[in-house]
Amino acid sequence: MDGIHHITAIASDPQANLDFYQILLGQRLVKKTVNFDDPGTYHFYFADEIGSPGTILTFFPWPGAVRGRRGNGEVAATAYTIHPGSIDYWRKRLADHGITPGERQMRFGVDVIPFQDPDGMIIELITNDAPASIQTWQEGPIPAEHVLRGFYSATLWVGDAQPTADLLTGSLGYTFAGQEGRRYRFQVPGDAPGHIIDLLERPGELYGRLGAGSVHHIAFRANDDAAQAEYLRTLRGNGYNVTPVKDRQYFHSIYFRAPSGVLFEIATDPPGFLTDETTAELGSGLKLPPWLESQRPRISKILPEVKTSAVSRSG
Repeated sequence: MDGIHHITAIASDPQANLDFYQILLGQRLVKKTVNFDDPGTYHFYFADEIGSPGTILTFFPWPGAVRGRRGNGEVAATAYTIHPGSIDYWRKRLADHGITPGERQMRFGVDVIPFQDPDGMIIELITNDAPASIQTWQEGPIPAEHVLRGFYSATLWVGDAQPTADLLTGSLGYTFAGQEGRRYRFQVPGDAPGHIIDLLERPGELYGRLGAGSVHHIAFRANDDAAQAEYLRTLRGNGYNVTPVKDRQYFHSIYFRAPSGVLFEIATDPPGFLTDETTAELGSGLKLPPWLESQRPRISKILPEVKTSAVSRSG
């Protein structure tokens, strides 16, 4: 296990979602497709230049979706890595776009800047001075020294940390890395983006209610189909109700519920996002899987019109 592959959330306004993540946060729209289980809805993929695992935040933007309620049993905060020298840049950039970041925090010895997206989803910027391992979006709006460097971590809110901790360390290859109060940290070896998972224990608190601003699921990386098959065998052997493999065009997926209630996915790194578009073309057209291609006229008519606004680099 190399950490997080992608995180998928729900939004309420496709255009606002595009503008926030592409223009403000400087994440490239690497794929514009549809929710394969609900093809009348977009599925946007935001990431680095080519959609590297560990950088991918995806959204189902259901127009008019009611805002969710944050609570136990969900990914409550998604964190990106920034260079320590970028803190002032990002605080100013957020303020210039009408976003008031939360109070600067210290967590496990590093700085954390929390804020919310248009649907109330918690995003955090966490400092790390390790060399960036992503492929920077060369045409993006953020100067290279200040770009988001893929995921730092995800924070899961749980009523009881131990059962999910046992899953992480027993089946998914994580090790316990430390504790601050009721926050328990787990990580996989190496420094790939998204190699940290935090469990924030909140006994007795209400469970979240899925809606706009909620994370739908978190996906972990499998190097290939064979590695995924091994996870499938291990998880089923440990009593988890894991789905059969599903073809998501750009990766293959299996799903199951963690003991905390969070929906987990294990997604393969290949084939990736360059199977149907070149690097230059990524995100420029509506891409449909072969089994939906015959429905393109109907789907195109249902989907709301969106504009991928031009971006300009600012210092």
